Amino acid sequence: MTAWARWCHRHRLVVLVLWLGALFGLGAAGSSAGTAYSNVFSLPDTDSTRAHDLMTKAFPERSGDTDTVVWKTGADSSVRDGSVRDRIEPALKEIAALDGVGDVASPYAPGPAAAAQVSADGRIAYAQVTFVRQANEIPKELIERVVDTARAAERDGLQVELGGQAIVRTQEPPTGISEAVGIAAAAVVLFLAFGSLFAMLLPIVTAVFAVGTGMLATMLLSHVTDVPEVAPLLGSLIGLGVGIDYALFIVTRHRRGILRGLEPGESAAQALNTSGRAVLFAGGTVCVALAGMLVMDMPFLDGVVIAASLTVVLSVLAAITLLPALLGFLGARVLSRRQRRRLAESGPEPEEPGGLAARWSAHVERRPRIIAVLAVAVMAALAIPLLSLRLGATDQGNHQESTTTRQAYDLLADGFGPGFNGPLQVVVDKPGPTDTEGLVERIRDTKGVAHVTAAPPSASADTTVIEVVPTTSPQSQETDALIDRLRGDVLPQSGADAHVGGVTAVFKDFAAVTSDRLPYFVGAIIVLGFLLLLVAFRSFVVPLVAALMNLIAAAASFGVLVAVFQWGWGMEILGLGKEGPIAAFLPVIMLSMLFGLSMDYQVFLVSRMHEEWVHTRDNARAVRVGLAETSRVINCAALIMICVFAAFVLSGDLEGAMAGIGLAAAVALDAFILRTALVPAAMHLLGRANWWLPGWLDRRLPHLAVEPKEAEPPAPEDLEVLVAAALGTPRPPIPPGSAGGCTTSPGICGAVNPYEAAHAYEYESRDASGDPAKALPAYDAHDPATPYGPRRPGQSADSGAGLPEDPGPHASVVHGFIVTPDGDPIHSVTLTLLSKGGRQLDRVSSLADGSYILAAPAPGVYLLAATAPGYASRARHIMLGDGPLTYDLELVEAVGGGVSAVT
Repeated sequence: MTAWARWCHRHRLVVLVLWLGALFGLGAAGSSAGTAYSNVFSLPDTDSTRAHDLMTKAFPERSGDTDTVVWKTGADSSVRDGSVRDRIEPALKEIAALDGVGDVASPYAPGPAAAAQVSADGRIAYAQVTFVRQANEIPKELIERVVDTARAAERDGLQVELGGQAIVRTQEPPTGISEAVGIAAAAVVLFLAFGSLFAMLLPIVTAVFAVGTGMLATMLLSHVTDVPEVAPLLGSLIGLGVGIDYALFIVTRHRRGILRGLEPGESAAQALNTSGRAVLFAGGTVCVALAGMLVMDMPFLDGVVIAASLTVVLSVLAAITLLPALLGFLGARVLSRRQRRRLAESGPEPEEPGGLAARWSAHVERRPRIIAVLAVAVMAALAIPLLSLRLGATDQGNHQESTTTRQAYDLLADGFGPGFNGPLQVVVDKPGPTDTEGLVERIRDTKGVAHVTAAPPSASADTTVIEVVPTTSPQSQETDALIDRLRGDVLPQSGADAHVGGVTAVFKDFAAVTSDRLPYFVGAIIVLGFLLLLVAFRSFVVPLVAALMNLIAAAASFGVLVAVFQWGWGMEILGLGKEGPIAAFLPVIMLSMLFGLSMDYQVFLVSRMHEEWVHTRDNARAVRVGLAETSRVINCAALIMICVFAAFVLSGDLEGAMAGIGLAAAVALDAFILRTALVPAAMHLLGRANWWLPGWLDRRLPHLAVEPKEAEPPAPEDLEVLVAAALGTPRPPIPPGSAGGCTTSPGICGAVNPYEAAHAYEYESRDASGDPAKALPAYDAHDPATPYGPRRPGQSADSGAGLPEDPGPHASVVHGFIVTPDGDPIHSVTLTLLSKGGRQLDRVSSLADGSYILAAPAPGVYLLAATAPGYASRARHIMLGDGPLTYDLELVEAVGGGVSAVT
C-alpha cells in the first residue's frame, strides 16, 4: 500500500484527470442512454406471481398503470347533478384524448359497471385512467397534464383528488435534495472536527466522485439487467455514508502523522498503509454483507445488491487513489492555520492520545462491569418494540394528509369501504361454463368479503378475473386472513385452477417469504463476517463479540423503527404521514447495510487494539489505547452517517425515509453505545481471552493483514545507528562492512544506510518547494512533550522514574541504577524500553539516586536505551523473564557523540 500511495501522491494530476474523465464520460453516456429501471416485485413460486403471469398473458392491454380520479360533492348535492357532470365529463374526455392514455372508465357511462363507480349516498364517484405504460415509464409531463386537467374541474362544493402510482411521481421533491442536505450537514461536522476548509472538502469531494460514478454506472447497467427504481436511492444512501467515512479515517490518520513530525508525502503513505488497509477490509465486509441479500432469492433485491455494492467498491477505490492525489495537492494545508503555526513553533505533537477520549477510555477500563450493564439495559429497552414487528406494505394511505394521493385514498375508503383501496384479483385459468359463477357465489359468502365482481373473460376465453373487495383495509391483519381463507379453503373446494393476486396479495407473499428466509440471510452474513474477522485478527472471541453486537444493534434499531413507523411515535413531527406496517423488503436491506457498517466500526476499532496487542501483549493497554485513539474519529464518522441517513426523510419516498431513520438510529446506537462503551467494556472483562485462537486453527488459517507488517528486528551491526535515529542523537559513523557501511558500490552491496532508512522521509519526501524534508528534532530530556508521547501524570524529567500507570497483570519489570564508571549516580537519564522492531513500550527518567524502573508487557527480548546530556548514549538487548530483572548501566562522558550498542 505504501508504494501505491506514493505513486498516486507523485502522479496526482494523472489520477485526478482519470477520475474526471470517468465521471464525465459516464455522465455523457448516461444522459444519452437514459434509464431503464424496473420494479420487479414478483416472487418465484408464489400464488400472486402465478396470478400476475396469467393476467399479463391474457390481458396485455391491462399491463399499463391504472390511476384514479375521485370527486366528492357537498352535503346537499350529488355527483349525478348536471352542474357536476358539466365540469367533470369534459375533463375526463380531455384526459382520454391525451397521447399516452389508453382508456378512461367514467361513472357516467351506461351499464352496471359504471353505476358501481358511484357511492351509495351519491356524493363520491371515481373514474379509472389507464395509461399505456407502467408508472415509472410514463413521462412526468403527461402525468402533470392529467393532474392539472382534473384539478381544473374543482369549484366550491366540488373536491377533486387523484391517486395511483403515476400520480405519486408528481409529489416527489426535486431529485438530489436529500443528498444535498446530507452533504451539507456532513460538511458542518467535518469543519467542526478538522477546523480546516480544505480538510473538510477532502472526504466530501471523494464521496461525490464515488457516488456520482456509481449512480451513472447503475443507470447504464439498468439497460442490461433488472435494477429497481429504488436501487439508486439506496446506493447513494450507503455510498455517501461510507464514502465520507472512509476518506475521513484516512485523512485523520494523515493529519495525525503531519502533526507528529512526518512530511506530507510520507504521512500520506503511512496513512494509506494503515487506515487504507482497514478501509479495504471494511469495504470488503460491506460488500459481503450486501451480497448476503442474494440468499433471499428475490429478483427485486438483485439490482439493489448491484447498485449498492458498485457504489461501495468505487468509494473504496476513490479513497485509495483519488484521496492520496488530493492530499498531494494540499500538502500541509490539510491542517488548519493554527495547527500549522503551532507545529512550526512547538514541534511535533506527542503520540499518546489525550483529552476526553483518553479520559473516557480510562473510565471504561476502571468500571467495565457498570458500563456494560448500563449499555445492555439501554439496548434491551430500545429493542422491546421489536416484539410487535409486522411486515407488510406501505400505500398511499400512509402519505401525508396534505397530499392529493392521501385525500383520494381517504375519499375512496369513505365512499366504497376501507378494502376498496386494495382489491384482490382472483385469476381463474381455463374456467368451465359454470365455474366462474359458482366461484363468485362461494367468494361472496366468505367472511371478510364486501363486494365481488367478475370481469369479462379474455379474448380467448381461457382466463377470467374476479375482483374481490375486502371489508378491511389493505394493511389490516384481517385482510391477510381473508387471503389465507381464499387460498386454503374456498378456491381448493371449488375445484377451479384459481390464484389470488393483486398488489395486496403480492406484498403479503413478499412479507411471508421474507420472514421465512430471513434467518438464513442473517445466518449467512453473520458467518461470513465471523470468518473474515477470524482471519484478520487471528482471534476466536473478537469475531464472536462482533457478531453478538451486530445482533444487538439490529434488534435495537428495529425497535426504534417499529416505534416510529408502526406505532406512530413522532411521525407527525417528522412529517412522515400515517403509521403502518414496516415495508416487507426493508429488514433485508437494512440488515445487510447495518451489518456492513457495524463491521466498519468494528474493524477500525479492533484493528488499532490488535496492533497494540501484537506489539505489547497487554490486553488492558491494547483496549485502552485502541479506544482512546479511535473513539473520536468513529464518533465523528457516525455523526456524519447519521446526518446523511436522516436527510433521506426529505426524499419523498416513505420506504427511503424508513431506511434512513432506521440506519441513522442503528449507526447512533452502534457507535455511541456499542463500540464506545459495550465492546471495550466486554474486552476488558474478557482479558487475554480476547486474542485466543487454537494453535491448530492458527496454522491452517490464511493470513490477511489489516495492519502493516511489523518491522523486522534490527541486525546487531545496525543497532547503533537505529538507536541514534530513534533518540535523535547525532549520526554516528557507519561501521565498515555493515548494511550502511558498504565498502564497495551500493549497487553491489544492495544495502541501505540504516540511519537513512530510519529517516527515510529525509530522502523520499520533499515539500512543495522541492527542498528535502526536515528530520525530527533531537529529543529534549526536559521537554514534557517528547516525540514519543507525554510523560505520565506526575512524572517529569526532574521527578524521576516511577512504575507505569498500568503495567498490566502480566507485565515484566527491569530496574536498576545508572552510574558513572566511578559509581556516582546519574539523575535525569532518559531510559527507553523498545520492542525488537523499535517500538517504544515505556519511558522514564532516573531518580536522584540513579534508580529507574521500566515495565514490559510480557517476558521476551527487548532493547533498553539510555541517553543523557553530556553522556554517550547506551543501548542493550535484555531478556526479561517472569520475575523482575536487575540491570545497572554505566554511562561515560560523551567524546564526539555516538551511541554504544551491545547485543
